[in-house]
Amino acid sequence: MPTLAEIAARMDALLRTSEIPDYPQALNGIQVDTDAPINRVAAAVDVREQTIRGAVEAGANLLIVHHGLFWGGLQPIRGVFRRRVEGLLSNNIGLYSSHLPLDAHERLGNNVLLAQELGLRPSAGFARHETVDVGLRGEASIPTTELVTRAAAFSERWGGTVRHSTIAAGRVTKRWALCTGAGAAADTLQEAVALGVDTLIVGEGPHWTAVDGDDLGIAIVYAGHYATETLGVRALAEHVSHEFGVPWSFLHIPTGL
Repeated sequence: MPTLAEIAARMDALLRTSEIPDYPQALNGIQVDTDAPINRVAAAVDVREQTIRGAVEAGANLLIVHHGLFWGGLQPIRGVFRRRVEGLLSNNIGLYSSHLPLDAHERLGNNVLLAQELGLRPSAGFARHETVDVGLRGEASIPTTELVTRAAAFSERWGGTVRHSTIAAGRVTKRWALCTGAGAAADTLQEAVALGVDTLIVGEGPHWTAVDGDDLGIAIVYAGHYATETLGVRALAEHVSHEFGVPWSFLHIPTGL
């Protein structure tokens, strides 16, 4: 059976972990090590006590996640943070996390896979973060409400609820852009305006983005942060399973957002 070091080295190369800029709290790659041979992989969107228990129950000793342990920044090892760390260490479970490298991957990424789910064909990048485009954009000719319907069907399968700005009705999407997770923000709205985007598909965003989107003439489809980021970790775990011959499973624990 493979070691975590072997699997992580392959994932780091595949995802270009060292090349993709990210937020410091992402801490992409191995977050918790294990010296045990990897016999089963579990994938989840978030590290939380429930996913760690799920990995134990599944008999997995490698947990692959999109959102790792350290989004709260530096913090004392106490309370819920201690319970998470202790749950991983006491069960000898390795933890591997990939945030923007997984969002941006051209084959296994959250954005390209969501575009496929929605029947959209990307032609360029979107949602620039430092030196990389995390999201995607393209052209279409489709009623915006049809995109909303497709997004709703996808999101509901993964415990989400789609919302959209009021100007979606009666429009035809010609130029779309997509950024999973917390994709609606000041910079993505500004970028959408500069590119002539009329429809923005994201996981979630602040209330004000719907207000500004309406005034800017951009219909925004909020397809759920959790739902839009189930795709990459599942694809990555399946890839690891095929490459290393170890079984895998997805731990579906929606947040409702």
